[in-house]
Formats: sequence, structure tokens, C-alpha cells
Amino acid sequence: QVQVAESGGGLVQVGGSMRLSCAASGRTFSTSVMGWFRQAPGKEREFVAAIRWSVDSTYVADSVKGRFTISRDSAKNTVYLQMNGLKPEDTAVYYCAAARRSPATTQGDYTYWGRGTQVTVSS
Repeated sequence: QVQVAESGGGLVQVGGSMRLSCAASGRTFSTSVMGWFRQAPGKEREFVAAIRWSVDSTYVADSVKGRFTISRDSAKNTVYLQMNGLKPEDTAVYYCAAARRSPATTQGDYTYWGRGTQVTVSS
């Protein structure tokens, strides 16, 4: 089993920045990719970004490209989502997840999920 836990959410003003963290524990060697998804009220959960543990390969959704950056610290089994230039439409619960195989850009690709962290962008 793999456990995934997000942290770093909260309230931020439009145009501000925020960094989310995702710590993975347990049998992390069984996972290949870590990803971030988000779900706004009344909307479907959508892919945000993903990164592979073993190589410098990232995937970023077009909706956040140029504003959001995903990175990892393999020694700490931690993945980060740096969010800049935040907009009200970025308000959502952000979920971190782990996948066994790459590529992984859809919900079905991921096996282990965190409980989510709320990000609210205030105007």
C-alpha cells in the first residue's frame, strides 16, 4: 500500500502564489508517477500535472501551463505543486495521487489518492 497526503492549501488573493506538498509513504517503490488533480464545486475532477519519480519528465495541463510547476524531491518522497498567478477559477480541492505506470494523466491511471486540500483564490 501507498499513502499519500497533501498539505499547503488555504486562502490566497488573485495573482498570488501558493505551494502544495504531497508526501508519499509506504511501498512507494511500486509507483512510477505522482500527479495532481483538482475538483471545483459542481465540476468533474480534472488533471493538473504529473511527474515521474525516476526521470525528469513532467506533464502539465494546458489550463495551468506557464503558471503551475510540478517538482519532486525523491529523497523525501515528496512532490510539490508551485502555483503562481492564481485566478478565481483555480479555486478547488486539490488531490495528489500515485500511479504505478507512466504516462498517467487520467483519474483511472492512478491507484492511490490523498484526501485533498482546499485552495481558495479570493478576488
